[in-house]
Amino acid sequence: MILSSMKPPYTLTDNILALVASISEKIGEINAFQLYKPAAELRKKNRIKTIQSSLEIEGNTLTEEQITALLDNKRVIAPQKDILEVQNAIKVYEQLNQFNPYKLKDLEKAHSVLMNGLIDNAGKLRTTTVGIVKGSKVEHIAPSGTMVKALMKDLFHYLKKDKDLILIKSCVFHYEFEFIHPFLDGNGRMGRLWQTLILIQQYPVFEYLPVESLVKQKQTEYYNKLSESDKKGNSTPFIEFMLAIILESLNGLLQSQSVKLYTEDRIRLFKEKIGKNKFSRKDYLQNFKNISAPTASRDLKWAIELDLLTKFGELRLTEYQFKQ
Repeated sequence: MILSSMKPPYTLTDNILALVASISEKIGEINAFQLYKPAAELRKKNRIKTIQSSLEIEGNTLTEEQITALLDNKRVIAPQKDILEVQNAIKVYEQLNQFNPYKLKDLEKAHSVLMNGLIDNAGKLRTTTVGIVKGSKVEHIAPSGTMVKALMKDLFHYLKKDKDLILIKSCVFHYEFEFIHPFLDGNGRMGRLWQTLILIQQYPVFEYLPVESLVKQKQTEYYNKLSESDKKGNSTPFIEFMLAIILESLNGLLQSQSVKLYTEDRIRLFKEKIGKNKFSRKDYLQNFKNISAPTASRDLKWAIELDLLTKFGELRLTEYQFKQ
């Protein structure tokens, strides 16, 4: 928990390091296959999954089919509150790229869209004290309302200035946000939304990755890890949980979009990436980790024969450059 301008506490475990390495590798594969912006139909489907899952965690009853109907401006029979929650979520996700994840004002603005018509103080940080109750038990007493603004400023300072990897910072922010509980309502969906927004600054794939649906499937564990982190006084258990969820989501995307690339595809994709820069066969291989060195040589030979590449030097000193 962050209760001063110090860095939020957590331990960089072997598990966290291994998860970060695996996630980075999967993102590399996704970039190599150009899957970071899926086809329009899949983007729409994943956005619907994200909205449905995030709201179901908070008790919303609408199905993916009903949310699809609302997106298509069709009439849906359901409780008015549930419909409004979905309509607000659709709006906020449509505006996602307009929000700056490093500005507290933008977080307040996003909350005002998400909770418009649902609570009186949408977009306003709370000034009263609240507790989170599960059944008959008080699960978590949030910091006093008088501390909220200062705590949120500290959290945004960490987010903006700290040198932690963005994968880790996004999880730390998510946990600390839920601990502070800065709004009277809508904190769960806002915390998950803001983690996505932080991640897409560096990894565009997260804009269309339905991480929320895995959180929903593991909802009990999600709350248990928040609670475990509260008891330990640091976010380590929650970071490990969220990184595992992210890795599982990336694996799901790769499996659902398994694409076989041919020589022509690889050469075209690599040209888009490398531009006018000279490169070696090793550089080419690093971009396509699932091909062998002889396959890389055949690709490059094919491109030279088609007059797409210029070759410089011989043997180990060989370099290539795309013709413009």
